[in-house]
Amino acid sequence: MSEPGDKPRAGSGGGRSDSGALPDYYPFVAEDILRLCSPDDAGVWVDLGCGGGPVALALSERCRAHIILVDPNDEALATARESAAERGCSDRIRAMRGRAEELPLADQSVDLVVSRGSIYFWDDQPQGLSEVYRVLREGGQAMIGGGMGRDYPQWARQEFIKRRHEGVRSKGRKAYERFLWLRDPETFAAWADEAGLPEFEVVGEGGKPPEDARAGLGIWLRFQR
Repeated sequence: MSEPGDKPRAGSGGGRSDSGALPDYYPFVAEDILRLCSPDDAGVWVDLGCGGGPVALALSERCRAHIILVDPNDEALATARESAAERGCSDRIRAMRGRAEELPLADQSVDLVVSRGSIYFWDDQPQGLSEVYRVLREGGQAMIGGGMGRDYPQWARQEFIKRRHEGVRSKGRKAYERFLWLRDPETFAAWADEAGLPEFEVVGEGGKPPEDARAGLGIWLRFQR
């Protein structure tokens, strides 16, 4: 799932654009997922809160896994299916309507669950994390959170975060405080504790201001069954 306004402009490289467009960050997110999780390339993966499927599609170009797209929005799933067909990978991608808090998947049925940008919009984050843990097979992993990829160009990360912070600040102080709270490592750890996860790791430092060189690196909750 993408956050409001969370749409990279065209351009797969890392160079600056005179039009103000930013390069696509989803390939960089996919590389971070593969680097941090090293999942079974022939397994079953889930992109939770997939939106139009950009993370799953970036992953599909780098793996042989079967990927299940889960999202509550039928239009988003339809877009994801169309994009998968255009890229010639629809035979390995399946779309299912569902919510994090009630995943339409069997116990211990998947090898990897990834979710970029959707946890901020779940109704019940601890319940959603419990569901993710439930569907993981023994040794299965999850990477839940948000970010733009470690190797995404710093200038683009900082420009993206500048625009994001300006947009949220325009909604008022409470909206901005909540924006920061949702991306706080302590918030992620509290959700994980409430979910009863036996072990977990919070990667990243969250909503850094645009002037910080770490802005846009994001925050991820990683855990394994």
